[in-house]
Amino acid sequence: MNIIKDWVNRLKKGHMLSIIGIFLIIIIVLGIILYNSRVEAKQVSENTYNMAFYELVDYVGNVETYLAKAMISTTPEHGAETLTHLWREANMAQTYLTRLPIETQELENTQKFLNQVSDYSYSLSRKNIYGENLSNEDLTNLEELHSYSIDLENTLAQLSEDINSGRIKWGELTSKGSKAFAQEVSSVSKDSFSNLEENFHEYSGLIYDGAFSEHITSQEKKGLTGENIDEETAKKTAQDFFGNDKIKEIQSSGLSENATIPAYDFTITTNEESIVSISISQQGGHIIYMNYNRDVSTEILGIEEANEKGKEYLEQKGFSNMKETYYLKQEGIMTINYAYMQENCIMYPDLIKVKVALDNGEILGIETTGYLNNHTTRDLSNIKITMEEAKKTLNNKLNIESEGLAVIPTEWKSEVLCYEFKGKIEDTEFLVYINAENGNEQDILVIKDTPNGILTM
Repeated sequence: MNIIKDWVNRLKKGHMLSIIGIFLIIIIVLGIILYNSRVEAKQVSENTYNMAFYELVDYVGNVETYLAKAMISTTPEHGAETLTHLWREANMAQTYLTRLPIETQELENTQKFLNQVSDYSYSLSRKNIYGENLSNEDLTNLEELHSYSIDLENTLAQLSEDINSGRIKWGELTSKGSKAFAQEVSSVSKDSFSNLEENFHEYSGLIYDGAFSEHITSQEKKGLTGENIDEETAKKTAQDFFGNDKIKEIQSSGLSENATIPAYDFTITTNEESIVSISISQQGGHIIYMNYNRDVSTEILGIEEANEKGKEYLEQKGFSNMKETYYLKQEGIMTINYAYMQENCIMYPDLIKVKVALDNGEILGIETTGYLNNHTTRDLSNIKITMEEAKKTLNNKLNIESEGLAVIPTEWKSEVLCYEFKGKIEDTEFLVYINAENGNEQDILVIKDTPNGILTM
């Protein structure tokens, strides 16, 4: 009898241990699930804050650009357009700033600054819309706002470095608030915000891939000449363009009929086993693009040498009178925009992009869409004002460095003949376009000299 009781007790104990074991397993599993959920929620939160921050950086950059344009604009028509853009970008910057988990006096000033830029630009745009020129006081205020926008850009750039390096974590800022911000932001960032705060004024009366690289895509392809060709003719054209001696194999992807320019597409395997994409237009058999990539580990060629390699290549391929405009350098490869020159006038719609490897000058790509869409001989006889008369429209603070004629595209898919003036106000470089027929201010671009190239905005 005792033996039976002992056995029953053992079974009960074993059963209890099993139950306890099951509960422990459930608790562990639930703990893991909760932990993973928290990690996932934290990651989602971090991603959301990162997105908001980098959107803020972009919009503040746009604010600085439009402020720079606004402070040298001299005609109400163009000024109104620029100020309206400024008003919109400042509003968007405010929107993303409010999504960040930071509440400090410094960011209150940033919010205040963006709000003043937005309100003031809106007020000035109303003046321009009704044909009223901006006063000297207005222009002075815009210059001050522009200087603060540069400070803010620099501050955000430093914050970006701190975030990327892990010095600042959004989760800690959310839980610890301003104290964490003060402790974790690098000294450069804190100094920048302090300077921004100390120099912040109350404004009386404040209540806002190169130039023309987005080609006009017209129904009439002016540079697309010749009769339609078949696939075999296009294949031979592709082989001749790339060089038969460098081709191991070529395969056709057929005709792309619904493309902007109907074309035959091919894939080339080179003797070195590189893969090259190449596209030949159905009409006329023109090269539309050729592209391939390889690692470029050293940079031997400079800007001028790369530019000469690009020009020589274009001459060999039948594109003469091309002038370099702007460039972008990435991972040892320079992409240069070339525009056609007719007499002494640069034709910005007639653009060709060329990729040059900076180790040996090899051409890794070409894209001719702008040229094929727009290339034609223009009538340049509609000049109604002289260069000197055009200069009278310019802001008198612009220090002119170069001048000439240029045809530029408009947002209404047309072209305008202009005088192009390149110059500086303090450290900001501009391109100002004055309509050669009526003397109006047609467009203003800000030139950005970045470590990776010369760009325009």
